[in-house]
Amino acid sequence: MTTITFVRHGITDHNIEQRAQGHTQNPLNETGRVQAALVARRLSDEPWDVFISSDLKRARETAEIISDATGKPVDFFDERLREMDRGKIADTIESERIERWGTNWRLLDMGQETHESMRSRGMRFIEDIASQFEDKKILVVTHGYFLGQTLKELMKDESTGNDMSNTSVTTIENNGEQWEYLLYDCVKHLENND
Repeated sequence: MTTITFVRHGITDHNIEQRAQGHTQNPLNETGRVQAALVARRLSDEPWDVFISSDLKRARETAEIISDATGKPVDFFDERLREMDRGKIADTIESERIERWGTNWRLLDMGQETHESMRSRGMRFIEDIASQFEDKKILVVTHGYFLGQTLKELMKDESTGNDMSNTSVTTIENNGEQWEYLLYDCVKHLENND
């Protein structure tokens, strides 16, 4: 059976500041690198057939740390795994948006990617990868909001996919008829390591 294990990248200063990241090329912070090392150690016990990552810097860094620990190189970087494109609000925090565009900035066209577009992109990725690497064990490093929206669409469950934790591990398996969770938003590797 095909399994896909998704890992959200480690934490960044943008995450802490609640700064819209989108397609920005911001790096992990020191805590994020520690988180990535911890999830890497966890994943190093398993054999992986295919390793794919988002091409954005914070995901790349996480993937490189995992690659060093597992000995499995990243097979390719896929732009479809990028976070939601935040358009004009990328690299801003709420107070900066209000200062630039006013309190009703959400009513303006900020050139942000739609949820529908992001979900469609996520579904295309899963369908393509599952078809191309049937019966393989696939490891994917991606982004929290993108992953959450993709899981909502895939599982047809709007209660899932909220607030995915940094370096959380989520594994899905295709049983031949549908996808199901084997593991969801698991951060046991971070326990006692705060």
